Amino acid sequence: MDSVRLDKWLWAARFFKTRGLAKKAIEGGKVHYDGARAKISKAVEVGAIIRVPQGWDILEVEVLALSDQRRGAPEARTLYRETEESVARREREAEARRLTNQAMQHPLKRPDKKQRRDIKRFQRNQGE
Repeated sequence: MDSVRLDKWLWAARFFKTRGLAKKAIEGGKVHYDGARAKISKAVEVGAIIRVPQGWDILEVEVLALSDQRRGAPEARTLYRETEESVARREREAEARRLTNQAMQHPLKRPDKKQRRDIKRFQRNQGE
């Protein structure tokens, strides 16, 4: 295979469920090809570095192979390799999110009627 469009490669590598979603992400400037914004029809080359948003994280992957056909996830993972810096950054950010969520204590149950009245009374008194 000589060349593959960026949107097709992202779809085949299973970063996006549809080519339409891949297209929107590229047009929105969320996907970077070798450090710069790319167009949808950009030809992907082996060895290129692509930054792709995935949920809370931004993955930085190196292209290892080209494909324009969507296959199973194990085969799709052979198309790219995540860089070491990206893995370290992703793990660091995940740990920070975990610690932030741990710090916020959520109530074990909803307040009952008396507690709700007390909360409303407290909020009224704070406004005065």
